[in-house]
Amino acid sequence: MLGIPMYIVDLLIGTAVAVMVGRYIIKGYSATGVLMLGGFVLLIISLFLGRDILPGQSTGIKILDIFEFTKNLLSSRAADLGMMIMILCGFASYMNHIGANDVVVKIVSKPLTHIKSPYILMIAGYFIACLMSFAVSSATGLGVLLMGTLFPLMVNVGISRGAATAICASPAALILSPTSGDVILAAEKSGMGGDLLINFAFYKTLPVSIIAIIAIAITHFFWQRYLDRKENSVCERLDVNEIKTNAPSAYAILPFMPIVGVLIFSGKWILPFSDTLIPNLNIITILIICLFVTATIEFIRSWDAQKVFEGLNCAYKSMGDAFVSVVMLLVAAGVFAEGLKVVGFTSGLIELAESAGGGALIMMIVLVLVTMLAAIATGSGNAPFYAFVEFIPKVASEMGINSAFLVIPMLQASNIGRTMSPVSGVVVATAGMANISPFEIVKRTTVPMIVGMLAVIIATKILVPVAPL
Repeated sequence: MLGIPMYIVDLLIGTAVAVMVGRYIIKGYSATGVLMLGGFVLLIISLFLGRDILPGQSTGIKILDIFEFTKNLLSSRAADLGMMIMILCGFASYMNHIGANDVVVKIVSKPLTHIKSPYILMIAGYFIACLMSFAVSSATGLGVLLMGTLFPLMVNVGISRGAATAICASPAALILSPTSGDVILAAEKSGMGGDLLINFAFYKTLPVSIIAIIAIAITHFFWQRYLDRKENSVCERLDVNEIKTNAPSAYAILPFMPIVGVLIFSGKWILPFSDTLIPNLNIITILIICLFVTATIEFIRSWDAQKVFEGLNCAYKSMGDAFVSVVMLLVAAGVFAEGLKVVGFTSGLIELAESAGGGALIMMIVLVLVTMLAAIATGSGNAPFYAFVEFIPKVASEMGINSAFLVIPMLQASNIGRTMSPVSGVVVATAGMANISPFEIVKRTTVPMIVGMLAVIIATKILVPVAPL
């Protein structure tokens, strides 16, 4: 085509459709409908380009593969991530119904009145959320868990809904866990797998992550405050004297049961006075247990089974509402992301990175930018990193540099880029639960994430040697 490389054509197609999708969402069209249509357009274009949508699993009629893929995605999203979102929304609604959230606010608000700035509380919440990433490896899972537990508390102590949601969407932007699959793969491609994994995870990757988290926290403080003042969206602190609830003080523990459950049932602890390992339970299982325990406590307290059953209906209704507002949006975002992948947008970015030249620092910056762009476009943190990291050993060998110097920033860039994507699972899910546009969340996360990425680049330059080990 006029001598233009095919990967450039793929990039132009993907960019054009992405721009149109963004334009119509900003104009107020349904994000679910626009993303779904954009994904279908990309998949249809892919068919004309001779690409396979379901390689090895085709229905036999190419156009029908689009709908088969959508069915598969709906099945997987609704059965796993979607179910977790629905149950957590139901649990949060039940906590409101029984007055547990009101009790939390009444108890917590009294000592917090001595802290004048709600943004300091917001940053404290961010650090707590980052620590939670050790227990919850899924970015979307962590974001949803925080929306059901930490979000109501932040909003009630004076943090705006937009700022609180941005905090819930941000913690998984940087990898802290040394046992993460991404870290293990990065160590392997850096030539530091096996016995050298501890050195790579604790002395190379973790310090870079901590520096970036501090930079992001500081930026969140000033950026969220600036946006709130600009938009006049700062919430007033809830006057605890206005809260009327008959729930006992002990109910303050109930909203945080999912967090406690995730920590306990992580498969890393041993039962007291026993050699038995506490099982590793799925978050959905933990949420079901929490609902059962709460309903049991409500029954013991009231001895009224009908009242308990009616209260649980609030949870069931919220689960249905979550399917409409959040789960279907996640499915639409998934179709759009797959469309970008199949049309060749991601592979085009890889070829663009391979064609770039320059010194070690320039090459690192190019790889960071390309990885971030792929993560923003596709909404995936793992996929761009897994795709790009494969050719790093070859590039590093040809340039005579340390592979870790390139791999560590790419590792962080893929997750940071995901937090800046309006189609990523974590942004879509948290925005849907807060009833806020994904673009509003991206506006609130982009500046902190860019600062965090700059911190990663600087920290890597200082802490990771350029020369091969």
